Amino acid sequence: MKLRPTLLAAALLTAGVAHAVPTTVSGSANGLSWTASSTIVGVTSTATAAGGGDPRYFAPRSQYSGVATLIMDYGAGGSFICSGTLLPNQRSILTAAHCVSDGTSARPLSTSVYFYTGSDPDNVTWNQPTFSYKVTNYAVHSAYTGDVIDQNDIAVLSLDKLVDWSVKSHALYDGLDLTGQDFNIAGYGGRSDTGGDVGRNLGTGRLRQGDNRYEFRLGDEDFGGVWSDILEEPDSQIEYTYLSDFDNGLPQNDLACNIAKDGLGLPGTAKFCNTGLGADEVSSAGGDSGGPQFIDGRVASVTSFGLTFGPGWGDVDGALNSSFGEFNGFVPVSIHRDFINANAVPEPGTYALAGLGLVALGWSRRRRNA
Repeated sequence: MKLRPTLLAAALLTAGVAHAVPTTVSGSANGLSWTASSTIVGVTSTATAAGGGDPRYFAPRSQYSGVATLIMDYGAGGSFICSGTLLPNQRSILTAAHCVSDGTSARPLSTSVYFYTGSDPDNVTWNQPTFSYKVTNYAVHSAYTGDVIDQNDIAVLSLDKLVDWSVKSHALYDGLDLTGQDFNIAGYGGRSDTGGDVGRNLGTGRLRQGDNRYEFRLGDEDFGGVWSDILEEPDSQIEYTYLSDFDNGLPQNDLACNIAKDGLGLPGTAKFCNTGLGADEVSSAGGDSGGPQFIDGRVASVTSFGLTFGPGWGDVDGALNSSFGEFNGFVPVSIHRDFINANAVPEPGTYALAGLGLVALGWSRRRRNA
């Protein structure tokens, strides 16, 4: 059986409704054909409360107010929605590079950043924000190529003013290897009124969250560099990219296990084979791009892309739509701490103007919300 990966990464917003508009590339290597596109679905419904959505996926703003909605205006090219995370300097947003760059020096005409601190789980943040800001500087990783699978798919955006201290910020996770670790993911991407059996069939803009597990990284020595051949990307560009799969409790849809054991001839160990976290398990969807994966409340990685190998390997419907049996791809912060820290420093005088009393107050508020 040939491995035929298809990939996904962001979403387009038009007339207030977000939908995927992919930029597609295809290739073939060693008999393996693939298609890549630069463009939270739960086990059960992530619809609105009125629509019967499962409240386990709601994202209370006491914990998630620092997960931002990003709207990028590309003029005639349309307006894209992504997600991002407020960093502790209260002035910078961590997100994915592909939200604001195609690998060239081109940038959006403008980017608006929205936060919500209220109690409505179905708030559409760009329509009814508590706070809104403009991006004044785009720091895109210099090694980012614009490819869908790229471990340098990361960016730091500077805002026009200090974000209100009532908005929760998040520090970076200080661990290195993420393999086998559980995480919590949040974002404003596509949702589902059914769950993973159907995948993404509802719009973007409402914050949802859930859990999953990092299965492995593409450069894991167990693979012997085979992912570079499959995806036609140099090892140096993908080796630290992490994947999680969207499980439904059934072995036949356990994509990580099927690929490792049956596709690549590796032992079917617990490292690759597990059937998920039950109803708490989720998948990312278009519009979640750039959003965080949290470990102990700290950002461990950002959402980068989606990937399917088709129904023969576990995808329940064969379409790349955040259904059971697909992969999500993430860029870890561990290899980018220097880049992030260098671009997430307060502008001269920012904290001096805020005053030590305000800094202390902000810290106190963040401690209470932790």
